[in-house]
Amino acid sequence: MSSVLKFFSLTFLLTWTCYIAGGVIASRAGNVATAVPGLRLLFLLGTFAPAIIALWLTSRADAAGSPALLRRIVDWRVGVRWYVFAIGFMAAIKLTAAVIHRMIRGAWPRFGNEPWFIIVAAIVISTIFQAGEEIGWRGYALPRLATRFGFARASLLLGVIWACWHLPLFFVSGADTKGQSFVVYLLQVTALSVAMAWVYVHTKGSLLLMMLMHSAVNQTKDIVPSARPGAANPFTLNATVIAWLTVALLWICAGYFLHALRDPDSLRVISPRDVGGDGAEERA
Repeated sequence: MSSVLKFFSLTFLLTWTCYIAGGVIASRAGNVATAVPGLRLLFLLGTFAPAIIALWLTSRADAAGSPALLRRIVDWRVGVRWYVFAIGFMAAIKLTAAVIHRMIRGAWPRFGNEPWFIIVAAIVISTIFQAGEEIGWRGYALPRLATRFGFARASLLLGVIWACWHLPLFFVSGADTKGQSFVVYLLQVTALSVAMAWVYVHTKGSLLLMMLMHSAVNQTKDIVPSARPGAANPFTLNATVIAWLTVALLWICAGYFLHALRDPDSLRVISPRDVGGDGAEERA
């Protein structure tokens, strides 16, 4: 477990340093996107911290480990149904939430304005950038946690950590999470972590599918927006009806996935390479 703890510690240190520094600079200049030349690069470095730390720790344990880890981001040979699930899961959750909202409130919620072809293009373009997170979260951390806790509990633990990693962005001016309920976000991301672990197991650890699903979640979550306009307190339960419906639907699905992930056969997707060569800890 020392390798995983080292991974989480260094990842949080690098990311939070970048995010907090970027947030301070942005707040003083007044605009997170254009205030200071290179500010986007600072936030991008923070976003890619999980991959940077994972590859560094893997190479320290085994010189051949990093190339093997990187090869998993082009592992495309999985069933078509998993591509469909990865792309459509969050969209299905959001549309179902909209239907339930119509049933219980008598009115449709607000829908996003992006054309479907723009969303599809954004998913494709954004997928490669998700390697910055997925090489670390699902490529490095998940299989190691699973060898200790099993995939069900590992996915829950990783979900909480993954959500907390984003916490500084709830205080950064210009970020789309600024002021939104972190409690709701934590619940949503933890449930999503379970769903992604389920796909990970059924695609034999394909990071390409993890990147695709991560991208699709980001790009389709606002087909039915759930953000509360003017929100200013991340530590509140005050969120929109759509946000809470999304939480409920995600956890209904997560319940099924958790039951499936308790199958001992799910651990067969982990190879010795996934946990660092022969499973030894990184060299001191």
